[in-house]
Amino acid sequence: MSVRGIGVDVVDIERFAVSLERTPSLRQRLLTPAEAELSIESMAGRFAAKEAFVKALRAPAGLSWTDIEVVTDDRGAPSFELTGPARARVRDLGITALHLSISHDGPVATAFVVAEAG
Repeated sequence: MSVRGIGVDVVDIERFAVSLERTPSLRQRLLTPAEAELSIESMAGRFAAKEAFVKALRAPAGLSWTDIEVVTDDRGAPSFELTGPARARVRDLGITALHLSISHDGPVATAFVVAEAG
């Protein structure tokens, strides 16, 4: 396997919360319905993950934030569920594995993505 992309992002949780309050339609533009039901810390972490994904794969045209959903398995490990242009970009780049780590502590949420091919 070879690394095809790396992305990292940090989100200020309070600023993210204020943005969601100030612009109610922002929540549905950035988050899937399942993601929008989570705590503000988890929402910020998921948005950081989406930003890190976009950086790692050099965002395709026509991408919607809801084309990238962060889900967790029964042990709490996060991963991506992709649709539309996000899924197509992964396929077009020959990405065979996406590694995702999310953390939130104090005032920030952070996410790191590694995309591998081969």
